[in-house]
Amino acid sequence: MIAVIDYSMGNLKSVSKAIAKVGGEVIVTADPRVAREAKGIVLPGVGAFAQGIRNLKTRGFLPLLSAWDKTDKPLLGLCLGMHLLFTEGEEGGLHRGLNLIHGRVKRLPDTVKVPHMGWNQVTLGKDGGDDPFLQGIASGSFFYFAHSYYADPDESGVVAGRTDYGIHFASIVRRDRTLGVQFHPEKSDRIGLSLLANFVRLTNGKP
Repeated sequence: MIAVIDYSMGNLKSVSKAIAKVGGEVIVTADPRVAREAKGIVLPGVGAFAQGIRNLKTRGFLPLLSAWDKTDKPLLGLCLGMHLLFTEGEEGGLHRGLNLIHGRVKRLPDTVKVPHMGWNQVTLGKDGGDDPFLQGIASGSFFYFAHSYYADPDESGVVAGRTDYGIHFASIVRRDRTLGVQFHPEKSDRIGLSLLANFVRLTNGKP
């Protein structure tokens, strides 16, 4: 079972339908006890960093998610969900995140139109083809983006993919079994479904 976290900040229906379409057994839940028993977690998200963290705290998810990397089970953050994996975010003041990946979430530069909306390319790192999460994903593939902030990791080693939009920012991150994508795979056609299918395989312990 894959738990999609309901913290009132995500497009839960489209995310859960996309996971089910690629063979995942999925449950949408606002209960940390249910999520704890899942083989993997998806943290979707649309909205502001501060509100996202507040909602996770209110629903009792912070202790579970902050220690999720100790479970050896995969966790995938989508868009805002990816941002919340980081140490802190600057939106609406400085706010503490889950700190599963060290770094800060910052606003895109004023030299480009914000928000960044639409299709854009993701360039994979040199080891991209060897990562089971990126199996079948070609460097330069297009995904659908919708965001005003971007994640700036402290360590370049966690960056699995980058995208150009005013700056060269991290659009795929991975630290062990903690994964994050800046784009929306559920809105990214077949290539997005391929990425979610890879995540489903990871939750089943398959390469």
